[in-house]
This record gives sequence, structure tokens and C-alpha cells, in this order.
Amino acid sequence: MIYLELFVGFLVVGLFSFGGAYAAIPLIRDVVLLFGWVDEDTLTNMIALSESTPGPIMVNLATYVGSSRAGIFGGIIATVAVVLPAFFIILLIMIVLKKMLENKYVRAILGGLKPCIIGIIISMGCYMIIKNSIMPIFQQPGDLWAPVITVILSILFFGSKAVIKKKMSPIVLILISAALGVAVYWN
Repeated sequence: MIYLELFVGFLVVGLFSFGGAYAAIPLIRDVVLLFGWVDEDTLTNMIALSESTPGPIMVNLATYVGSSRAGIFGGIIATVAVVLPAFFIILLIMIVLKKMLENKYVRAILGGLKPCIIGIIISMGCYMIIKNSIMPIFQQPGDLWAPVITVILSILFFGSKAVIKKKMSPIVLILISAALGVAVYWN
């Protein structure tokens, strides 16, 4: 039964995820919480881990959730289910609908989706910042490290372009955040 649930749940995610993995995180969150596979705090940790590992976050997250619920076979099923719709859609576009991308109405529809996707990504980013940086202040009044680390990383990210005239590498930012997390929260 869990295998079927994983397949259907992540097939839905794969079918209705427009705009990339970050736009899909709210849908993944809804599906994972609906089926009760993990709680919200565990999902937040899974998202963070999936972001910091190589590969597409949506695939990493599906593999992580699937394997945590049903072992290696569950991870394989969840991964295949989340990738399957994109595979067939791209195949269909390449074979049948290549000319439609030249149609001005199709381009207008795709252009109209861009602001929507940007809004979804920004709202999810704000949600994660509030959940992981601001809310801990009220939940554990003595723990001010989460917002301090967020501010430090923001300054490094946005300040790097002003100082060294180029954006900071995401890999360097991940390593710095890992080092800060270990330094602050190591028990």
C-alpha cells in the first residue's frame, strides 16, 4: 500500500509542478503532509538536506521521502513517479508539439505563468525564513542563533557582489552555512 501511495503522491507532484523544483515545494509539502509520511519539522529538514545535495531538489526530496518511508524500493518508486510526467511531457513536446512553441498564444500563456511561478518561489522562501529564523525566537526565546545565521548569510550573499564584484558561489554559501550550523548547534 505504501508503494502505491508513494507512486500516486509523487506522480501528482510531477504532473502539477510548474516552474521548477522550488515552485513545487509547496505541493510536495501538501502531498507529504496529506499522506502523513513525515511531520512538518522533518520535512523542513529534508528540504534543507535536499537543497544541499547535488541534483534536482524535487528528485532528491522524492528519493529521500520515499526511502525514509519504504526503504530503497520506496525511494526508487517515488523518484520514478516524480520524473515520469516530465519525461513524457518533454517527449511529447519534442515529437508532436515543437511547432506550437512558435505560436504567439502559447508563448503568451507561458509568459503569463512566469510571474505566478516567481510569486510561488518568493512566498515559499519567505515561509521558510519565517518558520526557521523568526519563529524560533518566539518558540525558544533564548535561541537567537537562527536569525543571526540568516542575517550573516544574507550579508555574505548580497555583500559579495559589492565587495568582490561577483556573486558568491552557492557551494561556498552552503559550506559556510554548514560550518556556522555546526559551530552554533553542535552539542
